[in-house]
Amino acid sequence: MLRFGIELMQPGLLIEQALESIVRPAGVKPMELSLDVASAVGRMADLGFNLIELNPDLMVFFPQCFNLPSVERLRALKASRGLSYTLHLPLWSVEPSTPVQPVHQGSVNVLVDGVLRMAPLEPEVYVLHATGALAAEFGRMAALEPVRPLVIRLFLEQARRSVKRLLDCTGLPSRLLAVENVEFPLELTLELAEEFDLSVCLDTGHLLAGYSGDVTLEEALERTFPRLAEVHLHDAYRRRAPDGLVRVADHLSLGEGDLAVEWFLGQLEEADFSGPVIFELTIEEAHTSLEVIRARCPDLLP
Repeated sequence: MLRFGIELMQPGLLIEQALESIVRPAGVKPMELSLDVASAVGRMADLGFNLIELNPDLMVFFPQCFNLPSVERLRALKASRGLSYTLHLPLWSVEPSTPVQPVHQGSVNVLVDGVLRMAPLEPEVYVLHATGALAAEFGRMAALEPVRPLVIRLFLEQARRSVKRLLDCTGLPSRLLAVENVEFPLELTLELAEEFDLSVCLDTGHLLAGYSGDVTLEEALERTFPRLAEVHLHDAYRRRAPDGLVRVADHLSLGEGDLAVEWFLGQLEEADFSGPVIFELTIEEAHTSLEVIRARCPDLLP
């Protein structure tokens, strides 16, 4: 039986939680927003999700949301409610593949902090974007076409340095770190995984939208299965419209894109995949997607 979960990054729920906790101190200080992540996780568990991917990127807006007391409350909640956690390491304002060394150093420091801060929660998987927005931008730049392979390799080399330092500084077992396919060539992401004996997080939407190169989901699944530790599940498409423009969409509910739901989930089930399958969707979209699964693959849900 596949294990479906959801990401904590739920704008509607989190904004509601934050507004409920507005602090209006006396005097001239502006009002402050805080976020009780344990309360948010508890509400998600109440909605039927016992496998939750935590997102330290929330600290961009709520700097104290994963402080020591918050982590302790999350640990207590995990024990009392029988929850399981995965962790998506920070990606906002982080570029672990940049050649600009002060930014590179700061990015690794943020990743190291994310691992050490959340280690008491014993996440099943630590998901990493080894390359970020800068690498993606240079990868799309038409002017660089003649030297694109060299430029992409430059970013890969910096990503290698980041992964090595992250593992050295945290002592994290390499197979707990799952590198995700993002807007970067899949073959190079897998090269990185093989060099450091990492796991892989396969993102279905990124594949279907064409972000990870000219590779089908079937090919990607076959190549990643030996290292597959987690799946990010959402629908997507990359289609050429009659006007010649290419239209791309991802983070769609299942059934709204080009994902062959029955085939893909059937492949996971046939392989006895027991890792987390995380909906990178809103709670409402995740429930809609579960209904699609129930209709098409009833044997995969209780």
